[in-house]
Amino acid sequence: MTRRPILGVLIPILAAWLSLPGVLLAADWQASPGESLQPLVERASDGDRLLLPAGRYPGPLTIDRTLTVEAEPGAVIDAGGNGHGVIITAPGSVIDGLTIENWGRDLTAMDSGILVERSATGSVIRHSRLTGPGFGIRLDSANEVEVRDNVIRGNTSLRSQDRGNGIHLYNVQGARVEGNDIREVRDGIYIDSSSQSLLRRNVMEDLRYGVHYMYAHDNRLEQNLTRNTRTGYALMQSRHLTVVDNRSEGDLNYGILMNNITYSTLRGNRVEGVRAAADAGGQALVSGSEGKALFVYNAQFNRFEGNRLAGSDIGIHLTAGSEDNTVVSNAFVDNRQQVMYVATRTQEWSEEGRGNYWSDYLGWDLAGDGLGDTPYEPNDAMDRLLWRFPAARLLMHSPAVLTLRWVQRQFPVFRPQGVKDSAPLMTEPDFGDTDS
Repeated sequence: MTRRPILGVLIPILAAWLSLPGVLLAADWQASPGESLQPLVERASDGDRLLLPAGRYPGPLTIDRTLTVEAEPGAVIDAGGNGHGVIITAPGSVIDGLTIENWGRDLTAMDSGILVERSATGSVIRHSRLTGPGFGIRLDSANEVEVRDNVIRGNTSLRSQDRGNGIHLYNVQGARVEGNDIREVRDGIYIDSSSQSLLRRNVMEDLRYGVHYMYAHDNRLEQNLTRNTRTGYALMQSRHLTVVDNRSEGDLNYGILMNNITYSTLRGNRVEGVRAAADAGGQALVSGSEGKALFVYNAQFNRFEGNRLAGSDIGIHLTAGSEDNTVVSNAFVDNRQQVMYVATRTQEWSEEGRGNYWSDYLGWDLAGDGLGDTPYEPNDAMDRLLWRFPAARLLMHSPAVLTLRWVQRQFPVFRPQGVKDSAPLMTEPDFGDTDS
């Protein structure tokens, strides 16, 4: 009997398998600098790779099938000054190492360096660099998208309010935004009407807001860093946020701003050096413009634990019904004013016999248990008078005011209701180092 060679048997089987629907081998498509990339995309199939050597390529580019675009260092798409740079409509697409420049500046049309549309679920944008006037990377109702290790820069010839946001997420779920370096745009990361997303280890500088939440529920903000922004973290109209181990260094108006935030946790955050321009006496040049490490406006049922608020004009400012919050094991260190609480309801800031650390606490610990023997009450009636009538600051150090403050300390019956820490910590908690 004559036996057919094994290869002669396998070749017909392999050919038949490749002819079946949905069975394709991925192909690599090599681009040439100076030529449009769109014809290569139109020739490619799902799963193929588009390889970009160093050089400039005219844009814009629409990726309407599942491709991986891999760019060598120096590969640049020039969007031509109008509209979007790259539009992704296919699920599971990947952009890796691409530089995109010169897209449009029409903020009404939301011109973007990279636009990820609803159909592009599960796409990845990584190791890329975007420089332009409009929005950097914008996710429009696209779920499970990863935006990682990108560098985004705005156009400094424009006013900050005329620039787009660095990374803009609208109506998304499960996004992961991690390790990005964002500067000189309007807001670093803006997240609107979205949930189940993680913002982690991003660095944001020279912005209006570093991170800006609006109507975004059940999200996590972790180990990010903001510097020299007007507000480091603006948390607005949201609930069930987990905000942990973030840092704000030298931001201008607010380190963390909370407006109508409920059922959220702030833990392990560090805010330092939020200061406004001041006169020779150390008072803000404009009343009400003091730098606030933490500003809490109309926010209830939140937990503040293990945060360090230091070296700012005001450590924490609560107003507009910001009550029923738990404040424990935090450190308030060397703020010009530790607490500004504009209300009259008593707020107890300790839990199960443990309060917070206050650098200006003057009490004793005769029991040796690490807790002060007398409560810490940061504000008195004179504070409230000065808040209501800022012009009265001229009398702050007068003998009459000092006498009234002494009387309140000696006779607590004259002391108004407000914040009270019944178990102040004698030493600052060891928060450990964060890796932001």
